[in-house]
Parts: sequence; C-alpha cells; structure tokens
Amino acid sequence: MIDWAPCAKDAISWKHAQVPDCEMTRYLLACKFDVQPKQYDFISCPADDVGFGGSRGGAKSYAILGDWLWHDKQYGANAIGIVFRRERTQLTEFIEVAKKVFSMAEEGSGGKWKWHALDKFFESPNGSRLLFAYIDKDSDADKYQGHGYSRIYIEERGTFSKVGVLNKLRATLRSGSGVPCQMKSTFNPGGVGHQHCKEDYRLFDKIPKGYDVFTTDEGITRVFIPSKLADNKYLGDDYVRSLRAACAGNDALLQAWLVGDWSIIEGAFFHAWSGVHVIEEFSIPEGWLLFRSMCWGSARPLSVGWWCVVGNDYPVGGGLVIPRGSIIRYREWYATKARGTNEGQKLTADQIAEGIKQREVGERIVYGSASPQIFLAKGGPSIAERMSRMGVFFMPGDDARAAKHGHLSGWDAVRQRLVGTDGLPAIYCFQTCADSVRTIPALQHDRDDPEELDGESEAAAAHDWRFACMSRPWVPHVAPVPIPDHFGFVGQPDGSMKSTLTFAQIVAAKTRERKREED
Repeated sequence: MIDWAPCAKDAISWKHAQVPDCEMTRYLLACKFDVQPKQYDFISCPADDVGFGGSRGGAKSYAILGDWLWHDKQYGANAIGIVFRRERTQLTEFIEVAKKVFSMAEEGSGGKWKWHALDKFFESPNGSRLLFAYIDKDSDADKYQGHGYSRIYIEERGTFSKVGVLNKLRATLRSGSGVPCQMKSTFNPGGVGHQHCKEDYRLFDKIPKGYDVFTTDEGITRVFIPSKLADNKYLGDDYVRSLRAACAGNDALLQAWLVGDWSIIEGAFFHAWSGVHVIEEFSIPEGWLLFRSMCWGSARPLSVGWWCVVGNDYPVGGGLVIPRGSIIRYREWYATKARGTNEGQKLTADQIAEGIKQREVGERIVYGSASPQIFLAKGGPSIAERMSRMGVFFMPGDDARAAKHGHLSGWDAVRQRLVGTDGLPAIYCFQTCADSVRTIPALQHDRDDPEELDGESEAAAAHDWRFACMSRPWVPHVAPVPIPDHFGFVGQPDGSMKSTLTFAQIVAAKTRERKREED
C-alpha cells in the first residue's frame, strides 16, 4: 500500500471537500495556482500510474500543470518531464494554457519560466524542464528510447488507439538522481482509447468511484481519480448549457460529459449496441443450424466465432424473446498476444485448424465464412486449402464494407441486425464471448473515412461478425403496403374495407366501368 491521504475521496463536489493547509498548497497558492480538492488528490498521489478525469470540465489540464509546479519545487534541475498528446494542434492549445499558468507562477516560483519554442520545452527558474511532444504511432514512441523522465503526462489518453504505444514510454521513466518517477494521465469516456482506459484503470462501474489503489501484474501501482464538472468551481451553469447545446438532444452523450458515465461511448461506430445484445448462456436446441465465421489474423489478433440460427421465437428469460431467424454467437476464440495490445499470436494455418476442430467436437457445423485473403495462393497452397486438408472448411466472406458498396454492405448488415425490428435485435452473443463484448462497443469511426472503422482499432471481432452477417443476408420484416383496387378500397387489419376515394369519385368510377362494358 502507498502512503496517501486524499481529501476529496467521498466528496460530491468541490464544495464538500477541504484542501489541507500544507506546504504544497501554500506554495501553489504563492504561484497563483488555486488548487482544487480533486487536483490536490491528483498532485499528492504517489502511485506509479495515476489516471485523472471522467467528464468534461474537470480541470484536468490545469491539474497537470499544478503537478509540475510542485514537482519543480521539490526536485529543481533534476526534474525532467514531458507532456504527450495525440495531435500537434491539440498540443499547441495545451502549450498556450501552460504559458498562462507559468507566467502567473513567476513571482511564487522565484523567476521567469523560459519557453524554448524551437525545442518545445519550458525551463523553470529552478532548472527543471517540461517538454511537449505528440505521438501518433508506434514509430513515434521509438524516438524516445534512451531518454529519461521523472514525469510523463499523457493528456487525453483516450485519443490514443494503442495502449502499447503508451506502455513503450514507461521505459523512459527513470532518474539518475533518485527522483520519484510517475506517469500521470487525463482522459474521459469515449474516443478510440475508451476500452484500454477502462480496462487499465478498472473502470467497470457505470460511474466509477475511483480511489482504489491496485498493483498490476507488472508490479505497477495504479489508481483512478474521478474529476467531474461538479469538481470544478470555475465552471457553472453557463458551461452546462453549452454542453447541452453541443449534445443536441443526445441525452446519453450529455450523461457521459456531465458525470463521466463509462457505459456510454461517444462516437461509437456501432451506436446501436446495448446490453440487450449480450445474453446468458443456454443449451442450444437440437436442430438449430450452426455455422462459424473467422477474421484471419497473424500479426493482428485472430477471431473465430461460432453461431446458431434461431429456429423459432425463443424465450431466454427476463421477458426477452429472441425472434426467429436471429443469429447468436455462442462461442468465440480470440487469439491475441495480450488483451488490448491488438497484436496476434502468429499462429500457423495448421495450428488454427487444429484449434477450431478441438472446439467444435460433436457439433455439426454447416459452413464457415472467412477473410477472403486466406484463399489467395501465391507460390503454394492457400491458407484455406491447408486448413481444408485438416477437415476445416471455409468459403470466402463478402468483404464489402463501406456504404459506397450499397445498403447490403458489411457494416450496414451488422448494424441492421443490431437494430432489428420492433425493438428486438436480430443478432446476440453469449456473455462468455468476452472479447466481442469488450471490443465491439468501443470501436470508433476512421478519422479520414467516417464510413470505415478506425484503422488502428482492435477490430478483429467486428470483422468476424461482419463475415457472419454477410453470410446470412437479413432484412427486417416490413408489412406490405396495401394497394387499393380501382375503386380505392383497401383491406384493413380488422377485416373491413375502406376506400381512399370520396363517394362521388366511387360513383364516377363505377359509371366509367359500366360504360366500358357497354362499349
């Protein structure tokens, strides 16, 4: 356990907590930094990895700068920190905020904070250095090998799609002068990194209370400190009104922005996904058709899914009746190097075929649909052919994805089943299909092509679902539009007849018909 005495652990808002009168707060006040309760907890927390945030307006960026002011005071020239953001434009905005904060701090910190524009770092009167950089891909993180920092700040961690990029940076947390090193991150629900933030900081409650310090498998102490709009005394009703206007009637998004609801994912690719799609296991009735789908992966994760087709309307408890023709994912095999890394196990075709056979012993799988690329033969038998020699057969999956391919495109087919008809989806999965449940709801749109998934997201399971849906085309049942006869009569649901014509129009139509017969 770490020695830490937070002041706002059980506070409803900033009004319900008192910042302790201590050396740290007195120094920050001298620097004209009015530290708020949740910011105090963030700055004073000694855990190796501290997450901070949860909703819009939680004063997260200022908390980073307050933390650096105190770190600079404690360790002077031995303090070396760096702030990372995903994009250069976002970094520019943060630098402007830092200029304002450090300019105000000059009297309390003993001198002028110098901004080195070319190399993008602040140098304090005490000799510390705070650098600013952006990272967009793995190769950017590699540039920092051999560096040493006592503080790494990840601003808006949820904008980073790959947690592996951030983990690489941990190797630079070191100090030859014995300065305690920490990684401190800010983030909100939503974004391409929603899922890895949620998993890394154990944000499994709808609105996490945080403050539970735990130790990871790697021996890192980690904690999440929630900071919401209510924890920021400098934002009030005007800011709330601006958020309501920005949400434009989207109550779910507003909930995420105001209170940090982690069950809601801003900008989700599959916005129709909800808890109703995940059901408890049950014994599959005899006679239901079984099939499998597969998204091939070697360097990326492999995803194989087993599905059943619902024979007749089927009650599963809780008042839910699954409609006839729906498909249910009752088993999956998701081969990944480690959860959240988006890296595969590099299994061979023979290993995958053997793994599939072992998992479906005693089942009659009618067909399989898989990534078309496994059927390519270049200089030898294709992957599909090698698997077929072991008794595992697939047909090429339909690889149409974006809307330009028409309304039957792959992603539209998945969405159509997720929506279903009359409030009942036409696709489900057992709760044991953990990686589908983990990854699919969090997927985001590609920044350059909004009709596609983000290219760096962990999307193997989603592609697997796409092949399954495209192998069984489905359209919702639509009641036929009644076609009136030449007198305008249309059959009604109660068996009666009703005309769309007036009495005079009916008489005129009858007259015309009689005249035609006489002629």
